[in-house]
Amino acid sequence: MNPTNESVGTKPPEQACCSKTMGVPCACTASSPPWLGKTILWGILLLACWFVLYQNLAVASQWLTYDLFGLTHGQHLSAAFEFFVFEVPKVLMLLVLIVFGVGIIRSFFTPERTRRILSGKGEFAGNILAALLGIVTPFCSCSAVPLFIGFVTTGVPLGVTFSFLISAPMVNEVALVLLFGLFGWKVAGIYLGTGLLIALVAGWVIGRLRMERYVEEWVYATKSGPGLEDAPLTWPERIQSGWDAVRDIVGRVWFYVMLGIAVGAGIHGYVPEGLMASVMGKNVWWSVPVAVLAGVPMYSNAAGIIPVVQALLGKGAALGTVLAFMMSVIGLSAPEAVILRKVLKWPLILTFFGVVAVGIMLVGYLFNFIM
Repeated sequence: MNPTNESVGTKPPEQACCSKTMGVPCACTASSPPWLGKTILWGILLLACWFVLYQNLAVASQWLTYDLFGLTHGQHLSAAFEFFVFEVPKVLMLLVLIVFGVGIIRSFFTPERTRRILSGKGEFAGNILAALLGIVTPFCSCSAVPLFIGFVTTGVPLGVTFSFLISAPMVNEVALVLLFGLFGWKVAGIYLGTGLLIALVAGWVIGRLRMERYVEEWVYATKSGPGLEDAPLTWPERIQSGWDAVRDIVGRVWFYVMLGIAVGAGIHGYVPEGLMASVMGKNVWWSVPVAVLAGVPMYSNAAGIIPVVQALLGKGAALGTVLAFMMSVIGLSAPEAVILRKVLKWPLILTFFGVVAVGIMLVGYLFNFIM
């Protein structure tokens, strides 16, 4: 009786193909996965559609304002309305594209992997690495407590931990790319460089002050386990992470984006030219600290504050003052202080806020002087 395929364990066709080639590449191993070609094609088509729509937003906003709704050129209402209908799709389209790309990048960085990267690093190298990791890791002030506990209990120095906690919300990748899209590479570069510098210097200062005694005792008593190994993701899963990030982040911030643009539209349409220069201009010495203090209680995300920044600059506010205001809103917030109080005592929280606030004010004064 002839043996059946099952009795001899016949290899699947692709294994048989590769075994016959004796190590020579064959079609079944050299060919790309079936999903790859379709994914690339769809990606190119969607990106082309995105680009065409983005390039025609100005024409569409003018048509909506002056042709469809019949508003008159030169009026406050028409200027505010045109700003709103132009900026809403512009910011949301940039946001979708940015968040999708960052979502894929973030799939490479989990809390456990970030903790492993920072553990065992010296203070100088650790501060630099922590500040850089803060840009691309998916953590905000709401995750500050578990991250702080995880870092401290695995031996990450206190100053390095603060470099990360400052950089993660302040050097926001969404704000970075929105600034690039709205103002160009110079403003985006200033934001990136100064944000990293503040995170580095503030972390170093806090580390030099030796304030470990102001961490709640129970944090050091917490035992840190070995942690779970990060399961490797396939590229389809990473692409899915990008779409999940779009649904999650854009789904949560779209209202604040529209609210920020509405405020910006009001400033753009109704605030007289030059008024902001008299209040937030470079020659008004008190404008920078007032802008920082005003930004602390205004807990907002980067996507919501950027349109306000754009409108303020358009009305004559100084770049340094506006940059200080934006960094204060994003990097210093009263809710973050309340969250951190669970693991830190007030002297360390106040030191953290004070060091970062001084750094932001110095940046504001510097760029008001040189720009």
